[in-house]
Amino acid sequence: MDLELYIPQRDDGWFYVKMMSDPKTMSYNAPWFPPDGCIPNTEEEWNDLCDGWLNHEPERFYAFLKRKSDGVFVGDVNYHYNPERDWYDMGIVIYAPERGKGYGKQGLRLLLEKAFRIDGISRLHNDFEISRDAAYRIHKSVGFKEIGIENGCIQLELTREEYLS
Repeated sequence: MDLELYIPQRDDGWFYVKMMSDPKTMSYNAPWFPPDGCIPNTEEEWNDLCDGWLNHEPERFYAFLKRKSDGVFVGDVNYHYNPERDWYDMGIVIYAPERGKGYGKQGLRLLLEKAFRIDGISRLHNDFEISRDAAYRIHKSVGFKEIGIENGCIQLELTREEYLS
């Protein structure tokens, strides 16, 4: 595996800003942030993320995906507890120029190890539009199970027990 989780420092925010401001990377997000999915006020968002997410495990976790061979950041992963559903919602974003290199699957595996083996959380959940075939295939390949469809989004889940068995 060529990736590792990297807990960013405040001065690493340039990568977050770069990713969240890139229309190709953020195109999946366009329904929520029209027209191109890019996150507005990324520097302010980065500061909020640093304050509220870094070093708050197991309730909230955030990390960059860093390529070991050259130290380049290729994406990010996160999870946070959702008390209304009693599960942990998760996310993964691969920077568009780094897609198609297997980093999505590697990043998910790293996140699963952190969530289940290190932090001991009970279950991870992700949902996204039915049309996102690549995301669906990657999640299924690491063990996620489809638990339903809500509002045009596939609901996927993986429990700690399923992962560790």
